[in-house]
Amino acid sequence: MTWLLGDRSLDFGAGMRIMGILNATPDSFFDGGRHSDPGAAVERGLQMVEEGADIVDIGGESSRPPVYGEVCEVSEEEECGRVVPVVTELRRQSDVPISVDTVKAEVARRALDAGADIVNDISALSADPQMAGVAAERGAPVILMHRRGSPATMQRNTKYADLLGEIRDYLADRVEAARTAGIGEDRIAVDPGIGFGKSIEGNLRLIHHLEFFAELGYPVLVGASRKSFIWKTLGLGPEGGLEGSLAVAVVCALKEVHMLRVHDVEATVRAVRMAEAVIHVG
Repeated sequence: MTWLLGDRSLDFGAGMRIMGILNATPDSFFDGGRHSDPGAAVERGLQMVEEGADIVDIGGESSRPPVYGEVCEVSEEEECGRVVPVVTELRRQSDVPISVDTVKAEVARRALDAGADIVNDISALSADPQMAGVAAERGAPVILMHRRGSPATMQRNTKYADLLGEIRDYLADRVEAARTAGIGEDRIAVDPGIGFGKSIEGNLRLIHHLEFFAELGYPVLVGASRKSFIWKTLGLGPEGGLEGSLAVAVVCALKEVHMLRVHDVEATVRAVRMAEAVIHVG
């Protein structure tokens, strides 16, 4: 499958696409504050492209769980002020596909106007009733993620009677909502929501069974980079998440995941491309 994005494209048959995380926020769990200045954010975006990123994902509101500190909601205007200038300048300097990580329709609309291509909505179009219409009107692909509750509440209940089945059914329901709103089947991807309302064991199980979600028939995105289940599994602190994240990236390559959302672009690209070389040598 290939997403056509104006004069750009994403070919999911050409290996796993690497999505670089660009947080234009002061409080994201790993790199909060490093790129809150628009100039620094654009510089990092361009650096990620040089490192091999196939997509740059720009977000202006942290979705970190409470384990990392107080969850602070951001107004629509403030989020636009963080995101839109970065999208505008990155688009001016690069033709890399850009996704906007937001649950707000107006932020998505203004980012798409500024040159973004894709809407990455962690609420799967449920937080803002206008979001699906914006994506449909602009012909923008959407990434639909599973989460339980909001960032402030999602870790209060991580028990599931049927982890895989419940998440798959939720994603199938949100895919149908997207299609009903006029978003084409060839413009939808799904994300099981690693770290969003799941236990450590639940996250590991999701990664072990990623092919289960590919059965929905849409590209699958995984975002596990440097999340707490990785460094906690290894008995480390938050700074010890790189090697575990790379291990998850290699597993995702084995599972033929379509997109991988990461902080450490250069290291991940090298690990994934080596894994793919081994996978496809025969």
